[in-house]
Amino acid sequence: MADVEFSWEKPKNRFAPPGTGVNSQKLSDEVLIGNARWFIVFRWAVIGALLLFQLLAIIFSEILTQIGITQQQGWPIVVIIALLIANGSYIYALDFRRTTKYNSPSINIWCQIIVDLLCLSIVVHYVGSTATPAPFFYVLHIALSCIFFSTRESLIVTLLVCTMYTFTLLIENSMFYQLFLSAPADPYTSVEIVHESRALLWMFTLDMLFIVIWYVVSRLTIVVRTHERDLVGAYERITLGQVEKDQYAVLMTHQLKAPLDAIRSKMNLIKGGYCGEVSPEIKDVLLKIDKRASGMASLIMDVLKLERLKAAARSTNTLEHVNIEAVINKCVDKLSTIAKSRQIKVEVSIQNFFADGILDQFEILFENIILNAITYSHDGTSVEITAVIDKQNSSATVIVADHGIGIADKDLPHIFDEYFYTPMAVLHNRASSGIGLSIVKTVAENNKLHIKVSSQPNVGTTFSVVFQGVKSPSDTETDTGQLQ
Repeated sequence: MADVEFSWEKPKNRFAPPGTGVNSQKLSDEVLIGNARWFIVFRWAVIGALLLFQLLAIIFSEILTQIGITQQQGWPIVVIIALLIANGSYIYALDFRRTTKYNSPSINIWCQIIVDLLCLSIVVHYVGSTATPAPFFYVLHIALSCIFFSTRESLIVTLLVCTMYTFTLLIENSMFYQLFLSAPADPYTSVEIVHESRALLWMFTLDMLFIVIWYVVSRLTIVVRTHERDLVGAYERITLGQVEKDQYAVLMTHQLKAPLDAIRSKMNLIKGGYCGEVSPEIKDVLLKIDKRASGMASLIMDVLKLERLKAAARSTNTLEHVNIEAVINKCVDKLSTIAKSRQIKVEVSIQNFFADGILDQFEILFENIILNAITYSHDGTSVEITAVIDKQNSSATVIVADHGIGIADKDLPHIFDEYFYTPMAVLHNRASSGIGLSIVKTVAENNKLHIKVSSQPNVGTTFSVVFQGVKSPSDTETDTGQLQ
């Protein structure tokens, strides 16, 4: 038996929101908030790394001294405390304070950058500004600023990095005084001057490297954002083309439906004898024509239904609490005549629940699934409909199982494709349009439902529809009483 799970939850816009274009000088608040939260998460990782460093400093103090890290005690705790306070402040400002002129996402993220660079400068000073690779961690801030910010803002971050690293080296080597002196005051300080000169060279080299990295990454970012903008435009054109195609399909089916209905009504008049006597041969031909016309009419109705559901997905429908038991019972009553004609027993045993969704679309979904189960079942078998509630996860699963022709493993992943039907399905039901499960897919997408399908050829198929955020009837009555 093969199992396949289907989920059509609509993702958020994969492309950059407004404000991230090449020429943009100001990012949208939504993007800035997302970046701020990303930095907060990253900062927790940095705090963990500093805690690990403090632990290593206690255990392997001599080894760290040998590699040039002489000042190991105390300062990591101070930086950790500063970062913890900062992270708490950022979270409080984002989640518990309303946005104002002085508490905007832009101010929040700039505060994060300045505090992070100050803490990193402290780390660089104590770990080793020239003896260890610690200064290269500045590159991370430069690269992230190029990715997340506009070109101008990322340049400001780069200049801040250069300033802080330069300031750190000047303080370490007492070069504030040497910069203004033409000759050393003490001839015995020549060795120290050589060391300071090397530090000065290191400072200029790294500052130039930071600027080069900013230039390269910012240019690459501009290229990526240009392609991103092109993708957004292409996506909008594809969406517009899809809407126009759907509108044309609706118009076309309406144009086909009117003459087809007229043809069928005229044939019914002829078969009823209202147009004079006709021979048995002609009646037989008319019956065949009417059967094919009936199949064509069903196809047209399915196409109309599918396109209307797609249109519903683009509009803002009002969700409501839907009684799933009532929906299923209504669908079973509607299809009972078809089931009885083939001696198929429909057995319903469900735990009732309420789910947020669009009522008529839920009816369409279950009507198509139950109709499929009846259509492709063997005569004289049964269709079982059950529902189970998972109170712990606030979810529920409606299961529709049949005992019929089943679906081959290779065909199972494609059953929700438009106009797809298996060879076995065609042999069993020549009137199949291949649209029924496409309608189910569209309803599931509109209402954020998950569907699992299990099937085995010549044994049967089971559809499991999973609802999230469900409520039991008692919960719904409690909510209604509170509102009253």
